[in-house]
Amino acid sequence: MIRYIGTKLWQSALTLVLASLVVFIGVRQLPGDPALAMAGEDASPEVLAAVRTQLGLDQPLVNQYLTFVGNILRGDFGNSTRTGTPVVDLIGTTLPVTMWLSVYAIVVAIVVGVAFGVIAERFRGRWPEWITNGFALVGLSVPNFWLGILAILYLAVTLGWFPASGYVDVLTDPVRGIYYLTLPAMILGTALAAVIMRQTRASMIETMNTDYVRTARAKGLGRGRVLVKYGLRNSLIVVITIVGLQLGGLISGAVVTERIFALPGFGKLTLDAVFTRDYPVIQAVVLVITVSYILINLAVDVLYSVANPRIRVGGSN
Repeated sequence: MIRYIGTKLWQSALTLVLASLVVFIGVRQLPGDPALAMAGEDASPEVLAAVRTQLGLDQPLVNQYLTFVGNILRGDFGNSTRTGTPVVDLIGTTLPVTMWLSVYAIVVAIVVGVAFGVIAERFRGRWPEWITNGFALVGLSVPNFWLGILAILYLAVTLGWFPASGYVDVLTDPVRGIYYLTLPAMILGTALAAVIMRQTRASMIETMNTDYVRTARAKGLGRGRVLVKYGLRNSLIVVITIVGLQLGGLISGAVVTERIFALPGFGKLTLDAVFTRDYPVIQAVVLVITVSYILINLAVDVLYSVANPRIRVGGSN
């Protein structure tokens, strides 16, 4: 296991280096001039030259990249060209909002998806399965932004069950913070819950038709106990895989949801940085998302052996 984790860490480090290179080059291919956005449309050539020198944009790309990597290794992402605020402070303010939203959405998706998947397998061919399949179809086919608008219109404005927008720090006021995040988390987690439901149902149907499950039933174990002990446990591998792959996607994909519900999160920071050609912020945002993907995938690989001891890593027999 230790050798396997070491190999994964080495591969992750190489991936991060390649990602930093792609991000650095890709950001500089964006149309527009960050110096012009910072200095203003009416800035003189002398002012623009001074701003480019201040930002290091007058240096060769190789020097700019080496400076960029060196600053990252020191934990310095630079300052925003739009506001002058240190990028670390911007990320520290907005990332927790997106992380709380993503974790909440994951919890909602797991609870709803696994429960509906078990129900669909338990009542195959009957009306509960039809209802859960209908939920999965809606979750997979209807875009989040449309669900968000409908949720605000009916659940927030008409019925008044949830706030239509706003954010309260979860650490400052946990009850109100969770209350304000409930509706956005439900919308963000809908598509993931549909995927988990379909995969859980398929995995449980396959497991319940195996020989060892039939043997357990023949020994007198009830269907409910077999369903939980054998079917649900083996289906956790599928759930772990989906959650691991989608958690990083939720962090980057929360842009639309945060925009709809006016949440001051990572998504808003990303959009503002792209619109204003804020190089330091864009680079930092993409690198944070990349690191999130790498760490989550590593955690998923390790959790495989925890969820199912029969799985061996590192090529061991």
